[in-house]
Amino acid sequence: MINIPNLMGNLATKRKAYFSEADFQHSFAWEVHKQFPEAEVRLERPIKANGKLLHLDFQIQLPDKSLAVELKYKTRNLLIESQEESYSLSKHGALPQGKYDFIKDIVRLENITSSLEKCEGYAILLTNDNAYWRPRFKDTVDKAFNLTEGNILSGEMAWTEAASPGTKKNRENSLVLSGSYKLNWQDYSFANQENCGQFRYLAVHIQAK
Repeated sequence: MINIPNLMGNLATKRKAYFSEADFQHSFAWEVHKQFPEAEVRLERPIKANGKLLHLDFQIQLPDKSLAVELKYKTRNLLIESQEESYSLSKHGALPQGKYDFIKDIVRLENITSSLEKCEGYAILLTNDNAYWRPRFKDTVDKAFNLTEGNILSGEMAWTEAASPGTKKNRENSLVLSGSYKLNWQDYSFANQENCGQFRYLAVHIQAK
């Protein structure tokens, strides 16, 4: 099976950052192809799972099993200058929605891995926005979607009653997980010494129950 920390480590030696989520996805897929030339990598594949049509970022088919992967890339303002390339990253913001969407990826992967034979999943979030991994010291409307280090995701998660319609737009439904996932952030790269120069990633492993 693919070792995600090893794969991400190899990526980090080549690219400290990415221009966009699509850029990250392409680099990830190419690294999988290089490490596992026998693997079939399918991008943006529609999969029927539990009566629903779900769209998956990657399905990686290996000889003995498959891996379903969802990738997210969230940035804050950062300028990176190097001899090879220059990056001018903008602030995505929308932190509550970003957390919701990442957990929704885990829900999607639970459905997919339970529907396909010999399939495991990974939801991966790469970011230089430390608000994703640093503890919050006050209640927020998205406190149920907490992604900070050591938190455990499980059961049903929903917005608080204080969440505005604008915050919840297109994300009104609560999210329900069948599994339990303890969050462990890993260092990815140090692009520069600026406040948001550190990139870290969160990889949640999903196995069929």
